[in-house]
Amino acid sequence: MTEDTFDILFVEDDPEFSSGYVRWFEKHGHSVEHATTGQEAVRRCDQREFDIIVLDWNLPGLSGLELVQRMCEENPDTEIIVLTGEGTIEKAVESMRRGVFDFLSKPFSMSGLERRCKAALERRRLKMENARLREVIDRGRTPDRKMIGESKPMKSLYRLIDRVAPTDKAVLIQGESGTGKELVAQAIHAGSPRAQRPLVTINCAALPEQLVESELFGHEKGAFTGATAAKPGLFEIADESTLFIDEIGELPLSLQPKLLRVLEDGSLRRVGSHKQRRVNVRIVAATNRDLQQEVAEHRFREDLFYRINVMPLNLPPLRQRTGDIELLIDHFLGNDWEIEADARAALLNCQWPGNIRQLINTIDRAQILADDGVITIEDLPAEMTSRKKSVVSEKAPADSSIYAVMRAHLIDVLRREQGNKTQAAQILGVDRRKLYRMLLQYDIGE
Repeated sequence: MTEDTFDILFVEDDPEFSSGYVRWFEKHGHSVEHATTGQEAVRRCDQREFDIIVLDWNLPGLSGLELVQRMCEENPDTEIIVLTGEGTIEKAVESMRRGVFDFLSKPFSMSGLERRCKAALERRRLKMENARLREVIDRGRTPDRKMIGESKPMKSLYRLIDRVAPTDKAVLIQGESGTGKELVAQAIHAGSPRAQRPLVTINCAALPEQLVESELFGHEKGAFTGATAAKPGLFEIADESTLFIDEIGELPLSLQPKLLRVLEDGSLRRVGSHKQRRVNVRIVAATNRDLQQEVAEHRFREDLFYRINVMPLNLPPLRQRTGDIELLIDHFLGNDWEIEADARAALLNCQWPGNIRQLINTIDRAQILADDGVITIEDLPAEMTSRKKSVVSEKAPADSSIYAVMRAHLIDVLRREQGNKTQAAQILGVDRRKLYRMLLQYDIGE
């Protein structure tokens, strides 16, 4: 369906009227189904979801009022237009009170009915968009963050993002943990035609296996213990937007065929439901696993791998972005902080096995420990300076490195103050808490 077309169900027992509806709306590109009784309409709505239902008030079997009530309860996202040859104010008021979008009296023009249907479709979209936004807010959406880096690997990545973002193709982001895969997904979404809608995310590794299906596809009331109300899944929430599936390599093998089905034709069923729903979602997936190896070892479906691997993007680890580390340090420190030269050197020389996430945590920790807005070597984790210590210890006592000079100066002050740490701290211009950290950092015992 395009933006101006819709899925519509006509419920009408008059064959002359119904054939006219079907011909007109199919000619104008809409997907049309027809039911002649209220019971048949209920069965069709159990099988699939419609954008709009146009129903006659006077039907055999279920009355118009009964059918309206049932449709509004069981299909809250579907807009309903009621038709009757015996229009009265009372019927119109009662229909509107039940949740009906509009009430038309026969006869009417097909073009007029189509205009009403398009107005109903717009209300449906607004309601679903509001529901999506509420869901995103309730889930605590993470604010967008800027990608930082000017190294050659990052410039190549930017070019690929610029190429793939405006398309609707699936993207697979591969890289080590902490390299910023979600930032890349945000950049792809921001550059796409779907950017006006919020990016929806799920981390398959963060959820128990039994909850992943409900999160992705939704569930009906009573589908399992604790399902006290129907709930849309993230695919429905991401309709007309982008769904970022992080750690897709952790997706249970039993759910992979269901995900493949959505990617192939946009159809899904909530847990506990037989009703087919259709969505238009772009998939961006991410993993730190080698999915080709997972396929070879039968832990990931080959057909799903090729479906999501239309455009692979490989994120470089931080150790391969040495030119970017200093930019990242300054960005995460902010304008109100300074860092001493030896501390900066220690950060630049680190291999960063945890990538950007480790760098952020290291700077956060240093800012907690630092005094007066200045980060020193003493504020960094010991493992980041241990290599420096070992190098210094192999050198001659006259070594003039910053570490050796600082260590000798601390020892000299302590000796002159006969081990009095309070007086030594005053001479050094630090408090006792920082002096103890410095003694630990420079491996100075009692």
